[in-house]
Amino acid sequence: MVAFVTTPHRRFKDAIYEQFARLGKAVSAPKRLELLELLSQGPRTVESLAGQASLSVANASQHLQVLRAARLVDAEKRGLYVEYRLADDDVWRFFLSLRGLAEARLAEVEHVTREYFTRRGAMEPVEGPELLRRVRAGDVTVLDVRPVEEYRAGHIPGAISIPVSELKARLDELPKGREVVAYCRGPYCVMAVEAVELLRKRGFHAQRMEQGVIDWRARGWRVEIEAAQS
Repeated sequence: MVAFVTTPHRRFKDAIYEQFARLGKAVSAPKRLELLELLSQGPRTVESLAGQASLSVANASQHLQVLRAARLVDAEKRGLYVEYRLADDDVWRFFLSLRGLAEARLAEVEHVTREYFTRRGAMEPVEGPELLRRVRAGDVTVLDVRPVEEYRAGHIPGAISIPVSELKARLDELPKGREVVAYCRGPYCVMAVEAVELLRKRGFHAQRMEQGVIDWRARGWRVEIEAAQS
């Protein structure tokens, strides 16, 4: 039988890794990762986050409290509501790193993604540099189909804001003779897929862009921000 001696060195190491593990525990639930991605788009109320993540307000609040205890999100009282936001930009960078590691190490990520997007006929994403070239040349209409509050918090320069829920009623705002490139929150967001499906059915030449605003920021590209309307 081996006897372990607790030394100051061992206690120090144990204490440090215990703190590191707090982050792992905080992001160990799929819904908490989804909440982090939503908050990467901009500040949101608990009620808004609950609706977007298909959670009850009570469950969303519990998940947010875990993230807040790990210092990943902050909260601020605004009138009758509590608004949550990421603690700082390091958090969305952490989320992107985690996503990238999962993509590199877990073949299941590609399998699930390919199965879904191939079935929807949406496996032709436009790469960021190609989109940037087309935008600068004035060859495409860039369409942001996220909720308007996310658009105002940060969007790709020149993008038109039409939330996917309003797209069917606002198709006349898009020039039919130009290619439309739709984007939403990133490679696993389905709103742009829905938008492209609708646009193609209505005769538009439309494609989906994989990258969202945080992917844009990670490359050092400019993002436009609008002041919220009062």
